[in-house]
Amino acid sequence: MALARGAKGSIGFLINRLRPAPTQSGHNYSSWAGRNRQLSEVREPSFNYLNDGNSQCGFGRKILSRRFSVEASDQLKLIKQLRERTSAPIKDVKTSLVTCDWDIEAAQKDLRKRGVIQASKKSSRTAAEGLLALAQNGDKAAIIELNCETDFVARNEIFQYLALSLARIALSVEKYADQASSGVPFDPEYLEQLRINLDHPKLSGETTVRSAITEVAAIMGENIKLRRGFAVSKSTHGVVSTYMHSSPQPGLGRISGILTLEAENDSVSLDALQRVGSQLAMHIVAAKPVFLSKELVPSEALNAELEIIKSQAEISGRTKMGKEKMVEGRLRKYMEEVAFMEQKFVVDDSKTIKNVMDGLSKEVGSQVEIGKFFRMEVGEGIQRRHSKHFVLKNLSNYPAGCVLLHGRCQSCGSGS
Repeated sequence: MALARGAKGSIGFLINRLRPAPTQSGHNYSSWAGRNRQLSEVREPSFNYLNDGNSQCGFGRKILSRRFSVEASDQLKLIKQLRERTSAPIKDVKTSLVTCDWDIEAAQKDLRKRGVIQASKKSSRTAAEGLLALAQNGDKAAIIELNCETDFVARNEIFQYLALSLARIALSVEKYADQASSGVPFDPEYLEQLRINLDHPKLSGETTVRSAITEVAAIMGENIKLRRGFAVSKSTHGVVSTYMHSSPQPGLGRISGILTLEAENDSVSLDALQRVGSQLAMHIVAAKPVFLSKELVPSEALNAELEIIKSQAEISGRTKMGKEKMVEGRLRKYMEEVAFMEQKFVVDDSKTIKNVMDGLSKEVGSQVEIGKFFRMEVGEGIQRRHSKHFVLKNLSNYPAGCVLLHGRCQSCGSGS
């Protein structure tokens, strides 16, 4: 019995603790009706409450919490809207909105001003990544190289749109129209002064090429640079053939091969020329020819290579006849590497390019020749530098005394 009474007493104590205390009014009586109304307000799902346990004004807490949540949601919406408009980093978007008292139009202008300053600070940094952009009509092709710092930016839709727009501007330039038949490089500074109309929701419409590049650099947060361009057109009856390698979309790529094929007879059908020209443009990308034929190899380049080959023959330990054969064989191999007409065709290595051109001439019934050709690759000739922090961070992964070659120690095998 004593045990039962003890259990009953404990249950009663818990019930009293869980029962809400009556609210005391100014007339010293309990107002259970008012308390019930207050509890129903607390249970409303559309409001958030501050459960501090001190204030007796549930209604006041409800209004305060509601006002705070609306302001926070508005701020998030403004940040999202400005981010969608400009593609700027979220940190910069929020900073501009706070500076402009959450006025989105003023913040957008402030972002552009900040972007110009940031872009000018980044202009000295090495930009060795990027894309080649090609624009072409029936008689002429223009290609430009737009550089950035990382391949991540090169995959960005805004960067790719700018590159294609610059290629179309280069194609339309009249200054180089008369010289394009012989192939002519563009002056980047001249192109940067031209007007361009950017029909893109995140760019500012009509402006100069230089301002457009600066604007995209501000959005991307990297140094962006128009490095070079080239235009070429056919001079007689023929075709301009192109090939873009590593192409994320038509007209863009990392490596390009361009050439013109020209027929003596104006009545020749261009379908066969275009078919073979596309294959030869692909060959240019893969085989990297430097000169059109062995007769056009400069004597300076030939003598320099011959000197290297002879020095290698001298230390080979072969007989005099063996050395002569070695020099002859390596010189022939050198010609196959650098002279376009002497190279083996990548599509069918049983033929040389000279064999391919002879076959094409026979097929169309007229002499067909290669007029001009060139190869471009993103970042070629640019010195790529690693930061001091990058080097120290990577060297710290190796034990002392390691001899590194291509990221691996030649002694202990540490590294990747």
